[in-house]
Amino acid sequence: MIENIIQMLLDETSVWAPRIGGVVIIILVFYILTKIIKGAITKISARLNLDSHLTTLLKRTSRITLIVLALITALGTLGINVSALVAGLGLTGFALGFALKDTISNLLSGILILLYKPFKINDQIKISGYDGFVVSIDLRYTELNKEGEKILIPNSKLFTDPITVMNTSDAPD
Repeated sequence: MIENIIQMLLDETSVWAPRIGGVVIIILVFYILTKIIKGAITKISARLNLDSHLTTLLKRTSRITLIVLALITALGTLGINVSALVAGLGLTGFALGFALKDTISNLLSGILILLYKPFKINDQIKISGYDGFVVSIDLRYTELNKEGEKILIPNSKLFTDPITVMNTSDAPD
């Protein structure tokens, strides 16, 4: 009786030990890959003089993508059928994209504004009846200041509507 239990445990160990070892190796490889890609993004962003918000977003996106890939690969190595999981992730991505389309639109517009730089901090711009000096450009909105008023304009509006850059001098104190 005890000999059968010991034999069964040894059999199961011989089956699961290589799988668990493979999972550990996969996680280590993806961890190292994450660090390498993070360093590469930092160096390329510094070389291209990209905005810090954009650099941080790229680092987080690459990290999350690699973590998801590592988990799917590790589960597949353990013998779990991941095809349903991958299909579920695709459907979840579609549903989230549809539900958050305005937020995603602002985020992508903010990225494009930071990349193309149609205006800079302290530029005076006019858009859709609003005008003021650009105080900050974030991933979701751009902040204008006009005579002490704080005006927040969604980046998707800045990206799609005509913008007039009235002057590029420094904002008054």
